[in-house]
Amino acid sequence: MSNDLIPPQIVDTLAVVPYFEGLDATTLATISEATIHRDYDAGQLVFLEGETCAGLYIVQEGWLKAVKLAPTGREQVLRYLGPGDTFSEISVLTVVPNNLATVIALEPSSILMVPRKMMLQLLDDHTGPARVIIQNLAGRIMHFVSLIEDLSLRSVEARLARILLENASEGILHRQRWATQSEMAARLGTVPDVLSRVLRSLAEEGLIRIERREIHILDSKRLEMKAMDVKT
Repeated sequence: MSNDLIPPQIVDTLAVVPYFEGLDATTLATISEATIHRDYDAGQLVFLEGETCAGLYIVQEGWLKAVKLAPTGREQVLRYLGPGDTFSEISVLTVVPNNLATVIALEPSSILMVPRKMMLQLLDDHTGPARVIIQNLAGRIMHFVSLIEDLSLRSVEARLARILLENASEGILHRQRWATQSEMAARLGTVPDVLSRVLRSLAEEGLIRIERREIHILDSKRLEMKAMDVKT
């Protein structure tokens, strides 16, 4: 980990984060001076669920994941976090500021952290960031409601079909280097063996074609029908 960014570089990053848009130069400079820069290697923990929340995190570079961990070590991925994403907003605002999930770097990543005390002061002094955070949290709640719905009501096949359709660009899902079968399974709430069978089944039906770093959607209409299936 390091903390070698100078304040002007931090200001440039903060200025394009929706929470800080519209703030005057003096306020941005004050926030940047308190902001901490850290680098993480692939597989390194940013923080653990249950630890005291240090502040608001902003991804500068790289990819990370927010997960819930079972005692057995099995993961349920809640979110993937890429450049420009923020996390820990909920924990910043709660009375007991504990982290709600564990965050792990998937590849070498660079992160900024605005201390919780600074964020709370900012929300007291400015209505703009408070409004954006409320809107962001509303979207996050909708995401988690959708995740619960998927895990409880839809089969692995339906969940996979939905993810493929939502994340494909021009019919192709480009997989990050870290997007292994295990990572995809954790996102779907299943295990790699089950995911492999479902992928193979969709390929045999002619709905998708699987390549090393890409999944091509060959029949979006039928895949959409798969995505709408519910557990019986």
